[in-house]
Amino acid sequence: MTTDTMRCPCHSGELLVNCCGRYLDSANTVARTFPPTAEALMRSRFSAFALGDAGYLLRTWHSDTRPETLELDPDQKWYLLEILGTERGGPFEREGVVTFRAHYRSAANRKLRDSFTETSSFTKVGSQWLYVQALELQ
Repeated sequence: MTTDTMRCPCHSGELLVNCCGRYLDSANTVARTFPPTAEALMRSRFSAFALGDAGYLLRTWHSDTRPETLELDPDQKWYLLEILGTERGGPFEREGVVTFRAHYRSAANRKLRDSFTETSSFTKVGSQWLYVQALELQ
């Protein structure tokens, strides 16, 4: 399956190329396009985890809280994102909070499935939304 026909990992129902793909590093080499809302950034970051795009994750992480490097676990396969709630984070706001549940499984043993729920804060710097930190993790 090519990225032109692949459904977006964020489960929006759209094709990757029409959804989060327009923001990710691998598909966004000419002109930088930024997600317009905190929720859209959260969706694109989930897609980056699912596609192994560590560069995008670092680029969309606020410099005050961003690690120097990021190694993604190749055994972890992200397969479902549920947005449970949002507070603020719209196109004309500067801060937002998104609560989500992320589901993953082991690539080595597809029967091992798990999920976690996180409430995350986001801030807008210029025209770009950035992930700041997890406020609550379950």
